[in-house]
Amino acid sequence: MTQAAFQNIIILGASGAIGGAIIRILLQSSATEKVFALSRTPYQSADPRVVAIQIDLESESSLIEAAAACQIEGGFDLIINTIGILHEGETIRPEKGLKELNPETMARLFRINTIGPALVMKHFSPLLARDRRAVIASLSARVGSISDNKAGGWYSYRASKAALNQFIRTAAIELAARRPHVICVGLHPGTVRSAMSEPFLQRYTKNEIFEPDTSATALLSVVRELTPAQTGRIFAWDGQEIQP
Repeated sequence: MTQAAFQNIIILGASGAIGGAIIRILLQSSATEKVFALSRTPYQSADPRVVAIQIDLESESSLIEAAAACQIEGGFDLIINTIGILHEGETIRPEKGLKELNPETMARLFRINTIGPALVMKHFSPLLARDRRAVIASLSARVGSISDNKAGGWYSYRASKAALNQFIRTAAIELAARRPHVICVGLHPGTVRSAMSEPFLQRYTKNEIFEPDTSATALLSVVRELTPAQTGRIFAWDGQEIQP
């Protein structure tokens, strides 16, 4: 199968490790015409194909304004939201047990990992191309799989990603009814060397840790081969489906 090319793309979380890597790889392709790079910290690029837009994923008005600024004739071929949170400073850490549950921490993770991506689907899916195959994807995580949970712990992160997976599935059903060419999926990038994963890398072997460009290349390869029949599902970096 010939892999699909993407001409017009939106990447949310452009200043993050994975989002930035995806943009770098896309800009290596002559097929890429325009990349809208959305992030809280303004994305820096000298490439004239890049349009940088500042956003706040926790503000629906910010997402509405950003979506309004992402206008292009013919619509977008690919939208990927790479924004997520696992820990933050000294106050938010993955819980090891029930006694560590904190409602403020739980709410924070759900705002970033679940509610924000759901609102991205709400406001950005209308920007997808209407006359051809188009993909909208959100970074999920294998630990969001309920059936795959053998280790426990990480309550809020697991739950927020499991809830995201349900939003993806439900949005895919709605979109398929109106836009049969649209593919709505979740993506698991693997364990990627980044600020988010750095405190936990010691538990993995060297071969289990991906550099951002390695993960981004794999994810784009997966996305290029997806078909509308696979909408609503969650896929790992190696193309394997992750069960709910």
